[in-house]
Amino acid sequence: MKAYVEMSKEELMKEKEELMKKYKEYQDLNLSLDMSRGKPGNEQLDISLDMLGIINDKESMKCEQGIDIRNYGVLDGLNEAKELIGAMVECPPENVIVYGNSSLNIMYDTISRSYTHGVMGSTPWCKLDKVKFLCPVPGYDRHFAITEHFGIEMIEVPMTENGPDMDMVEELVSKDDSIKGIWCVPKYSNPQGVSYSDETVIRFANLKPAAQDFRIYWDNAYAIHHLYEDKQDKLLNIVEECEKAGNPHMVYIFCSTSKVTFPGSGIAGLAASTENLKYIRKQMTIQTIGHDKINQLRHIKYFKNIDGMIAHMKKHAEIIRPRFETVMDALENELVPLGIISYIKPNGGYFISVDTLEGCAKRTVGLCKEAGVVMTGAGATYPYGNDKKDTNIRIAPTYPSVEELKLASDIFVLCVKIASVEKLLNA
Repeated sequence: MKAYVEMSKEELMKEKEELMKKYKEYQDLNLSLDMSRGKPGNEQLDISLDMLGIINDKESMKCEQGIDIRNYGVLDGLNEAKELIGAMVECPPENVIVYGNSSLNIMYDTISRSYTHGVMGSTPWCKLDKVKFLCPVPGYDRHFAITEHFGIEMIEVPMTENGPDMDMVEELVSKDDSIKGIWCVPKYSNPQGVSYSDETVIRFANLKPAAQDFRIYWDNAYAIHHLYEDKQDKLLNIVEECEKAGNPHMVYIFCSTSKVTFPGSGIAGLAASTENLKYIRKQMTIQTIGHDKINQLRHIKYFKNIDGMIAHMKKHAEIIRPRFETVMDALENELVPLGIISYIKPNGGYFISVDTLEGCAKRTVGLCKEAGVVMTGAGATYPYGNDKKDTNIRIAPTYPSVEELKLASDIFVLCVKIASVEKLLNA
């Protein structure tokens, strides 16, 4: 297979003609396929159905402490739920608050609280002239949407195969006290599937920020979301490293069971230092009387402990691994030899990130849409939706069936080829 950059103009024109014939055939099929969001498929949702009937009588309505979970009380979560969430992210249960179904909600609340009331007694961000956030790119679009919503200036930090460019992070946070945080998805990152190296975690823990209220927003969404038994990324414990470095208050850890049980009915958690949590609980006493304890107990009784949760995640892996491999096989066999994309093979998480030739991402996504395949919008993985080089495309392979993915992957491959040939012809 000859790389496109090695082809003559005549060869490229002939290639485009053949590609467009195939493209027209796909258009005539009037397809409707979706690879745009990282949603669990129906098969994945089905494996948690037994949980719904696990609490079904009066005696089941009491937790380990003897509290009736149907009533008010227990502001920051059942003890057993703290143990479960703590085990997911390797934090002591006493440093965990258990919330409702969404870690995104916790992250929004954390930014909002900092904006209106400050961080552990610091000046509220709303009273400052400028507030900035570091954003590793490509990254999670909903992270960027939160900071944009509050008018926080976002500064891009390039991702490497080991995590964010730490030279840049260290320099920026040490010199600018208006930088108040950094978004991180440290394990199987969204969208690349990168896990931060030990060195990266240690350098994070040893940051010397100019801002006393600087925090690392450690969204460990895919802590136990492995694809393979024999290839599992390990993540150094950021809490322990922060304590060693004398920075115990510098990190907030977020997680949830959204992609473990039911995205709409999971439980979520925040882990942080005792002092951080004390300040957060003060706001919670005004904000809520407590979250859904019935659902917390449902998760506790179903999994019993982290071992039960890990066994459950193996079932998820069996379902989604063939989907990931369907897409990666198409990329590896059809596009990599042509020299027109690069990507990292993830060992877990929910996404595959593809970088096209510069200036080809939007054209590729547009072609896919016209052929009946919906992708995440090009640019979504960058702050303000602006991928300056127009290269990054996020693929979400979990929701469609394997058969649908094969077809969608074929169309995606075709669209990347068309966009690449057009780019080279116009060079």
